[in-house]
Amino acid sequence: MTTSLTLNGRATRFSSDPDTPLLYVLRNEGKLNGAKFGCGMGQCGACTVIVDGEAVFSCLAPLATLEGRSVRTVEGLGTAAAPGPLQAAFIRHQAAQCGYCIAGMLMRAQALLDRVPNPTDQQIREHMEPNLCRCGTHTRIFAAIKDAASGGKA
Repeated sequence: MTTSLTLNGRATRFSSDPDTPLLYVLRNEGKLNGAKFGCGMGQCGACTVIVDGEAVFSCLAPLATLEGRSVRTVEGLGTAAAPGPLQAAFIRHQAAQCGYCIAGMLMRAQALLDRVPNPTDQQIREHMEPNLCRCGTHTRIFAAIKDAASGGKA
């Protein structure tokens, strides 16, 4: 059985077992290693991707639930040579310390900015709450999101 979905704007088919969490499908079959395994229980957010515009813990999303849906990973935001606007803001604000959580933070923040281009401070805090940064760079992550929302004027 194959599962067809749109991955970072491209039609993609995966042959992994339908019960396999998206995180493993992306990393093993898709060779996309941006989403990280953190807790495997949807409690840290390191594995966050965007599915049909919503931030989703990919460690909890079985492949079978994604047929025909649109999945966006951190690899879809930009590249090291040409980072997207949110990635560039994270770089400007040195929002990554160890970097383990950053892909998930970026995807959760991007989901917010896609839906609410100019979020309030409260909206940012509430939206980002499910994702954890064990290094404690939440204030820099917050500043980077504000910066990206303002088009680099923050």
